[in-house]
Order: sequence, then structure tokens, then C-alpha cells
Amino acid sequence: MPDVRIASPQGRWILLTTVLGSSMALLDSTVVNIALPRIGRDLDADLAALQWTVNAYMVTLAGLILLGGALGDRFGRRKVFVVGVVWFAVASLLCGIAPNAGVLIAARALQGVGGALLTPGSLALIQASFHPDDRGRAVGLWSGFGGIGAAVGPFVGGWLVDGPGWRWVFLLNVPLALLCVPVALRHVPESGDQRVHGRFDVLGAVLGALALALVTYALIEAGGGGAVVAVSAVAGLAAAAAFVVVERRRPDPMMPTDIFASRQFTAVNLVTLCVYAALGGFFFLAALQLQVVVGYSALAAGTALLPTTVLMLLLSARSGELADRIGPRIPLTVGPLLCAAGMLLMLRVGPGASYPADVLPALLVLGLGMVTLVAPLTATVLGSVDVSRAGLASGINNAAARAAGLVAVAALPLLAGMGEEAYREPGAFDVAFGKAMAWCAGALVVGAVVAAAVVRRPPPGCKRPECLRHGGVTAPPLEGEPVRKRLA
Repeated sequence: MPDVRIASPQGRWILLTTVLGSSMALLDSTVVNIALPRIGRDLDADLAALQWTVNAYMVTLAGLILLGGALGDRFGRRKVFVVGVVWFAVASLLCGIAPNAGVLIAARALQGVGGALLTPGSLALIQASFHPDDRGRAVGLWSGFGGIGAAVGPFVGGWLVDGPGWRWVFLLNVPLALLCVPVALRHVPESGDQRVHGRFDVLGAVLGALALALVTYALIEAGGGGAVVAVSAVAGLAAAAAFVVVERRRPDPMMPTDIFASRQFTAVNLVTLCVYAALGGFFFLAALQLQVVVGYSALAAGTALLPTTVLMLLLSARSGELADRIGPRIPLTVGPLLCAAGMLLMLRVGPGASYPADVLPALLVLGLGMVTLVAPLTATVLGSVDVSRAGLASGINNAAARAAGLVAVAALPLLAGMGEEAYREPGAFDVAFGKAMAWCAGALVVGAVVAAAVVRRPPPGCKRPECLRHGGVTAPPLEGEPVRKRLA
């Protein structure tokens, strides 16, 4: 039984290590959006290259995150976590010195692989190291400090972009890794799952990532048309179908399809797809809108978006308590509708927009919507399956959210009619941004309808969320051991 106490020096070192590691991945998933206009100008990149700068990371992260946790269970969670941190840092260094957009995109894909190794490992290390009496508090501190990092990240990222330059957004990960790795090796005990055996479901992971990459490519390049786009779309759908077939036939797959026999679990994941598609598209485009159209600096744009994260940190635990009392149906219906209202309020954010009168009200409404839905969504995911599969359910839900976000980043510019040079033309971008916000609001309304129609109160005694204070905006928090025994 793990016996590290949170008040001990070792306990504090473990918390520091896991917070540093998870914060590296969390920051890069949000701060990069702030740097996109400057990246585009410095590397002479079109809008498609900026989309790939975001999505190359998300493709590998979403496609491999389940496999990453399984590797930790088999080979040791500390070992895989450290490999992930080193991998992430090396990929970040490549991003920071990238001479052109192609190298940057390739390095971002490598970053996603590192993120898939370290993200599930950070929480698993806490659960495997701390005494059961201290584990809940340790997870709370981990998620709280991670949320603070998410709140500070856009501010620091904007300052770096306006000051030393956008490359330091990536290079900053190197000293963090140099601090994290020695502490992990010296103070974090190794742990694993001796019950895990068999071969890894590498084929499932590869097919999932390939399907996401091909569909993303088809959506980003669809404006130009051509046979390559059509072939990519068909191949992506074929890879997705093959993924489902493989997962159904393997005796112990990475993502067992029978988990979707739960109507509640399926419904909540549909809500997740709608919500995080809208949020992923919003945070990608809002950072551009504030800089390209409104004229904000990178620092001002990063700071402007802080209210959503701050509200989540302050109020998410209370939202979870309310959902425990009244059930998840109302929060999962009202929350997306509030988010939709916030995005429609963003239609007022154009040239000459006032932050107090135009930007802040929209972000406050959006933040209140996120507060309302995130904790109940996680609780309902955990409560819709047997407690032994709660960690797996959380991992699938997290991967679904990231996949939804990357598809939205690929599809929204196409749906809104953005050209390759749209982010260099404030007038054209403003018009397209308004159309994109309407699409995002529509997706959120669909999510609200699904929640109202299908979601019901979980049975008593089900597993409850541990990450009550969560500051991430690109995916719900990982809970439990997200990939335990997902081997074949």
C-alpha cells in the first residue's frame, strides 16, 4: 500500500514533480493560440499552417493518450512519465528553433506524443504514491495548482510573445523539464500494475491517430479541392471504421466498444463532443480575433481570456456540489446554453470593441457556462459505468474532447469561409469569425438538447470526481487511472 504522506518532504516533491509535468502539456495546449498571429508573420505561414500548428499536437495527443497510460502501467509510471517529460522538452526545443512552418508542425506532432506519455502519468503517480488518507487532498492540490498554471499561462505566454518572442513559448519547457526530471528520479517512487499482461493495442492507437490526421487534413485542405483531399477524407473514414472493427474484435482492446452499451455514457460523450468542439474552435479563433481585428497585443489577448479560467477555478467545486444535489441533467442542459449565449455575445467584439462593455460580458457568460457543466459532466461520465471502469471512461471522455477540438479547428475556417490569408485581413476575418461563433453556438445547443433528452441522475454510490478545481479549457480533467489494463 502506498504510504507517502502529503506533509512529508517526499510528498511535497511528488506534488511539485507532477504539477510541473502536467502543466507543461496543459500550457502548450492553450498558450500556443496566443502566439499564432506572430508565428504566422515570422514564418510567412498561411491559415492552414496555423491550424496544423494547433492540430498536429492534438492529433497525436488524442490518438495516443490511452496507450500512454497503458505503457506506464506496464513499464513503470515514473519511468514513462520521465520519458514523456524529456520527449516533450526535446520536441519543444525543436519547436523553438523551427526555421519554417513545416518543421514547426512536425515538432508539434512530436510534442503530442510526449504529452500522451506524461499527461496520464502525472495523476497516476499521485494515486500510486500517496497514503489513501491523503490521496484526495493530494489530487485536489495537484488539480488546483494545475488550474492556477492554466490561468497564469496565457498571461505569461502573451508576455513572452510580445517580449523575447514566440519561440520562448516553447523554449520555456526546457528549463521546466530540467527541474522536473531530476526531482522525479530522486523523490518519486516507481509504481506499476503487476496484473497487466499481454501485448499493447498498438494497432488501435495507430488507426485512431491516422483517422484523426486524415480527416483533419481533408477538412483543412478542402477549400482547394482536388483528388488528394477526397482520397484523404475517404481514407480517414476507412481508418475510423477499421479502428471500430479492431476494437470490437480484440479480446482486451484499448477502447472496448461495449462500454458504449451504457446509454448514459454514450449520451454524455455526445455532449462532450458538442461542447469541446465549440470550445476548441472558440479559443483558437478568439485569440486571433482579439489580435487581428480588435488590435490587442499578445499579452492583452492572453490576459483578456483569463476570466473563463478564473471562474472555473473559483466555482467548479461548488458547481459539482450543486449537481450532486439536483442531478446532472439541468447543469448539462443549462451549461451549454450559457456557453452558446457567451459565444453569441462575442459577435459584438469587432473593430474598436470595448473590453468592459463587449469582451468581458461575453467571457463571463461563457465562463459561467463552463463552470456549470464541466464538473457534472465528469461526474456523470464516472457514474455511468461500473466503478472498475471509471478510469477508462474518464480517459475515453478526455480523448473524445480533444478529438472534437481538433476537428473543430480544422472545420470551422472552412464552414465560415476563411481564406488562406484571412488572418492578415481584419475585415474578412471579422465576418468569418461571426459565422464561426454561430456554428459554435449551434453545436452547444445540440449538446444541450442531447443532455435534456437522455442524461439522468447516476445511481447512488458511484465514483465521484477527484479533480474538483480544474482550469483547462481544451478537455475535461482526467480522473482515476484512465487507461488501466487497456492492453491486448
